[in-house]
Amino acid sequence: MSSYLAQEVHLARRHEEILSQRSELLQQMETYLGDKKTKKTWQTQAADAACKRNAALLNDIQAAEKKLQERVYLLPHPDTVKLETLYWASIKESLPKWEQFLLGRAEVPIGFKKMKTAEQNISYQEEDAQK
Repeated sequence: MSSYLAQEVHLARRHEEILSQRSELLQQMETYLGDKKTKKTWQTQAADAACKRNAALLNDIQAAEKKLQERVYLLPHPDTVKLETLYWASIKESLPKWEQFLLGRAEVPIGFKKMKTAEQNISYQEEDAQK
């Protein structure tokens, strides 16, 4: 009988140890799940914030792209601007030579040929053909 009593005391202690370990494990599991839930909440908030930030960045990029495309249509090509600048510089340079002619006070400036009319071209071609 004493062996049964000793064995029952031993089992009672073992039972208490197992309950204690179970309680500790349950506490650890609750803490772990709470931390996991907190971490998941934080990650969800971070993902939402990142999504909003990305959407705002995308909108900004699209707006900038739209403005640049509008600007491209408003500004002429650099080659066109260069040619236009050279053209007006040439006009300003030759204007004094042509000014009197344009005002009707003088003949065509020296160094410039008169343009032939179509009728003159035909008569010159006939004269050349006869020769």
